[in-house]
Amino acid sequence: MKINDRLKKIGDLVEANSFCLDVGCDHAFLDIYLVLKNQNIRTIASDVAEGPLYHAFENIKKYHLEDKIECRLGNGLDTYSDEVNTIIISGMGGRNIIGICKNHLEVLKKVDTVILSPNNYQIDVKKFMCKHNFYIDNEELVKVGKFIYQIIVFKKGRKRYSKKEYFFGPKLLEKKGKLFEEYYKRELVSREILIKVLPKNYRWKKFLVKREIKLLKEELT
Repeated sequence: MKINDRLKKIGDLVEANSFCLDVGCDHAFLDIYLVLKNQNIRTIASDVAEGPLYHAFENIKKYHLEDKIECRLGNGLDTYSDEVNTIIISGMGGRNIIGICKNHLEVLKKVDTVILSPNNYQIDVKKFMCKHNFYIDNEELVKVGKFIYQIIVFKKGRKRYSKKEYFFGPKLLEKKGKLFEEYYKRELVSREILIKVLPKNYRWKKFLVKREIKLLKEELT
């Protein structure tokens, strides 16, 4: 089946024999892709809204995958089942993702893998997950249209990271490449614009942005 590059990249990062909870599954395209990979993967397609979940179920029926994909209506990790070992959340704001995880810290203790693709506040997401006994096992950048997204794979365990590693991503720093340069050049431009429009009394924010600009320039030159 045809899915966008972001979902495909997430799907390709899921290990064989996984039981996944896809939070905010929308039309279950990722779930269907995962199961069709034929690597003994099962999923729970979860969404807070009935409309998308109805369309998800119709798509699942179309591919005759009702025995491999279960649809559940619920908010965030409320739909967790003890069989799940992998949680996937993508296409949401970073703070929303943190809120979902914070509401069910007991679930994070039970799973081995969490794959997240936040639309923003990626650094906050990384720090939150690492604070709760996960480390960054893999990171990918993927371009869909004019947007570039981060995908972060967290595994159970502990590692220490520097400010630079949290900012760029430890695995992305190792890989680098053209997409890395394009993504962080955009980040540099956005911060250079921001520093010009911040009010004078935003001294702490200005300090933080200037520090990030310095980091970016050092890495990109």
